[in-house]
Amino acid sequence: MVGRRARTGLVLAALGLTAAGCGLGGTKTVTVVETQTTTTIRTVTTTGPGVSAKPCTGGRLAGNFSLVPGSAGAGQIVYALTLKNTSSSPCALRGIPHATLLGATGAALPTHVTAGGAGGTRRVVLQPGASAVAQARFSATVAGQGDSQSGTCQPEAHTLQVTAGGGATDAAIKPPTSVCEQGTLNFESFDYAG
Repeated sequence: MVGRRARTGLVLAALGLTAAGCGLGGTKTVTVVETQTTTTIRTVTTTGPGVSAKPCTGGRLAGNFSLVPGSAGAGQIVYALTLKNTSSSPCALRGIPHATLLGATGAALPTHVTAGGAGGTRRVVLQPGASAVAQARFSATVAGQGDSQSGTCQPEAHTLQVTAGGGATDAAIKPPTSVCEQGTLNFESFDYAG
């Protein structure tokens, strides 16, 4: 009887192992994560302060100095100096313009350029064809000390000659105007033209 019981136990044990093996051999879910990296290369032309550029020279610029419509008030008026990079490479402007007012014949007129408002020394990098602007507030009608007290305070200016990087750019003044207080122009710093 002991032999029969032992065989029965072995058969039951074999069936148990087979059943257990069947359970382990069922469907198994495995999660596989695959990572795919895509690299995109873009060329971006920037005009920000981080771009390496030499100072703009007068020969690389074209400009005009024009009345800002609706800016007259309290004896003051605003003109905007716009300078455009006409070269084939970037160049930079910083701070306020260095300029001289010229009369109808090209003769130099009294000129005093000062920093008005937030003057600062911001660097503006101009890509080829890009422009910068700096606004100037001044009096065209109220005579100051050293000005003619009858008629116009100073002779009419037709050109603003801007000196940059060792060269000069002549910016036509539109419309020509007298600049009182011996040619005092309160300029803001250059900024990107919008």
